[in-house]
Amino acid sequence: MQAENGNKVKTLVFRVSEENFDAVLDRAAVIIKNGGTVAFPTETVYGLGADGLNPEAVLKIFEAKKRPPANPLSLLVHSREDVERVARNIPKSAFRLMDDFWPGPLTIILEKNEIVPDITSGKLKSIGVRMPDHRIPLELIQRAGTPLAAPSANLSGKPSPSLAAHVISDLTGRIDVILDGGEASIGLESTVIDMTVEPPVVLRPGAISVDELESVIGKVRSGYKSGEAGDESNLPEKKAGRKYGHYTPDTEVVLVEGEGKSVSEKLIKLLDSYRNESQKVGLLLSEETSEEIAVFLASENLGSAECFLLGSRKEPEVAAKKLFEGLRKLDKKGLDVIVADGSFSRSGLGEALINRLREASSIKIIV
Repeated sequence: MQAENGNKVKTLVFRVSEENFDAVLDRAAVIIKNGGTVAFPTETVYGLGADGLNPEAVLKIFEAKKRPPANPLSLLVHSREDVERVARNIPKSAFRLMDDFWPGPLTIILEKNEIVPDITSGKLKSIGVRMPDHRIPLELIQRAGTPLAAPSANLSGKPSPSLAAHVISDLTGRIDVILDGGEASIGLESTVIDMTVEPPVVLRPGAISVDELESVIGKVRSGYKSGEAGDESNLPEKKAGRKYGHYTPDTEVVLVEGEGKSVSEKLIKLLDSYRNESQKVGLLLSEETSEEIAVFLASENLGSAECFLLGSRKEPEVAAKKLFEGLRKLDKKGLDVIVADGSFSRSGLGEALINRLREASSIKIIV
């Protein structure tokens, strides 16, 4: 694989353990200080980090990911001092969110300081900041002595990486180092809240829910599609994670969204239609839906259909952790279409799970 400048990058992969932790992190920190790129796990997904205050280093992220140049990045920080270094006019409500949810899966958009390069912020006057709840990035930030620009460590637009293997598949030959720290514990990207407007706006759902945010700072608005048409005409221009497509495999994804058996019934009709068209279909299902359509699959000699089970409808946290792995595995099967099950509970991580499924799909059917 070739980097954008035509030069092949030698990518080193380290499996991080207690025995080699200090040596590996020190080596990775030197690479960051020298303007290089390092992929690492966080509790959400794997991130691709570079010195967020070094424009030349940040450019390497865009080149490695093939990311559109106007798409802003966020910064990972180690401390409150880091936040005050990169942001200004920070509202007291933002500090309350930091106190309650950091370190953790919450990105807070704030007015940026001049120290943050335009390439990092996408020439916006704001910047997203987050303190990850994972030892590896926290130590890397501290040892490198700089906040890290760190989008997800995947090719732009593709499903985010929840395993080092996903990063290796996408970015080998394009970045300097991959730190393998095991599976991401959440598997979906952080909640994003814009604190530069009043009331604040949640731009992307994640593990921190709107209800949890409102319990700390009061009323917030939703700036993402929640399944029903909404008025987005007065949302701010700072739309982290909304300007470009995300989470999209090469195979077309059809999402069937609704309650329980109504989804299963629609899936059976779709599968019958695809069979008549000799289409090769992959299924991304809850355990309950799999059981409900099993008789149909067997009766139509489709028992060997490519299928990835995400878990129970009642456990969206489990499904969220498996989602990107499932999309990636099915995408490698040479399918004509992937049919995704949207019958999961909206509790907990359910809203974020359905949001990512909607983003991944080109056809959405509500039953």
